[in-house]
Amino acid sequence: MRSAILEVKGVAELVRTGGRRMSSRGRIDTRRDALAARALEVAIDRDPTLRDRFDETGMRQLLRDTVTILDRVVEAVAQEDPEPARVFAEAVAPVYRRRKVPMDDLINLANGVREAIAAVLPVGDMRVVEAAVDAMIDRFKWHRRLAGDARKRNRILAAIYKGA
Repeated sequence: MRSAILEVKGVAELVRTGGRRMSSRGRIDTRRDALAARALEVAIDRDPTLRDRFDETGMRQLLRDTVTILDRVVEAVAQEDPEPARVFAEAVAPVYRRRKVPMDDLINLANGVREAIAAVLPVGDMRVVEAAVDAMIDRFKWHRRLAGDARKRNRILAAIYKGA
């Protein structure tokens, strides 16, 4: 069995070659940028208003954010525990709130990451990915219910609360 060193973003990883399949983490990590672009495409397909609400700079930031979400999923896969993804989703909500990005958009991006990774990994290896993305979505949904989320409100309920 021969070993090869793959350089991925400055981090040398030992990957077995010679007929053996690459680890789940390695498969995701080597295709990180392509997977992030695909995840953003999936998110835009699900919610076409993303293009209208974000300009070119905003779309680039969303792509960068998608790479970050993907990195947290890779950490969860490496540890075989969804905790890093959950902690990230808990900590990042105030940043998006300041940038006026609705939590629904982050949920959409996380689901896009799930679909993009599903195209690369076999079904048997998706268990940890599913758990990590579900943990992130759970935290995003919790933060969505708090005041200050940038999502669009129901006009009738807003009128009732204003007392109009």
